[in-house]
Amino acid sequence: MLVLVGYLIVMGSVFGGFVLSGGHLAALFQPLELLMIGGAAVGAFFVGNNGKAIKATLGALPSLLKGSKFTKALYMELMSLLFEILSKVRKEGLMSIEGDIESPEESAIFSKYPGILSDHHIVEFMTDYLRLMVSGNMDAFQIENLMDNEIETHHAEAEVPIHCIAKLGDGLPAFGIVAAVMGVVHTMESVGLPPSELGMLIAHALVGTFLGILLAYGFVGPLSSLLEQKMHESSKMFQCVKVTLLASLNGYAPALAVEFGRKVLFSTERPSFSELEEHIKNAKSK
Repeated sequence: MLVLVGYLIVMGSVFGGFVLSGGHLAALFQPLELLMIGGAAVGAFFVGNNGKAIKATLGALPSLLKGSKFTKALYMELMSLLFEILSKVRKEGLMSIEGDIESPEESAIFSKYPGILSDHHIVEFMTDYLRLMVSGNMDAFQIENLMDNEIETHHAEAEVPIHCIAKLGDGLPAFGIVAAVMGVVHTMESVGLPPSELGMLIAHALVGTFLGILLAYGFVGPLSSLLEQKMHESSKMFQCVKVTLLASLNGYAPALAVEFGRKVLFSTERPSFSELEEHIKNAKSK
């Protein structure tokens, strides 16, 4: 929603200022300029990216119109889930959670937290490393290294649409210049026309440069920044799971292990110690 609000502000400021200065909006309506700029940009996008990158970019676009799902409530769900699992391990042993991690959809513990269960990426990350803990064949240092590598892979995959959109935005001003040059060429071949008509052709040509810059910095470029912010938000879920499980592997009690996870969260979503404690108590009573 904020994306649409931002677009309205951009258009209102630019076009409103143009009208207030005495300009006529009809002069800016140049669909053929948009066709040249947009068509060339889309074509270059397909040329410069493989099928996987194109699919990832198109798949990421709908998320830009949605608000962040990584709220304080979701993080408290995650930490409550981790606390319950680690408490069960501490009381009944590692083998007691084998059924929970093999079929989380059927687990009595996981089913209490639908917000986490609906995110298959974080569920897979959590259950994979709990499974390694159950196997007992790897120490904390090996698991930490493996976690770091997986999180790095997650970053690399999430950065693909960010880079694709950023490069698309970077190319738009150049394609705007191309459209403007085409307009100038058309003007030069029409030098026999009256000055008023030549002036209109020159104005139409300049619109190409204007549109290229506006689309790049007012519409496309900000999307890559927003995607980057969303990537960092999603990474915090993995980091929270990582430090909590590692703390447990190093012998800390579930309450302290979860506190390790709480500390890595952004301050804007991080629950206080008492908030998390109360949430865990309520979850356990269900």
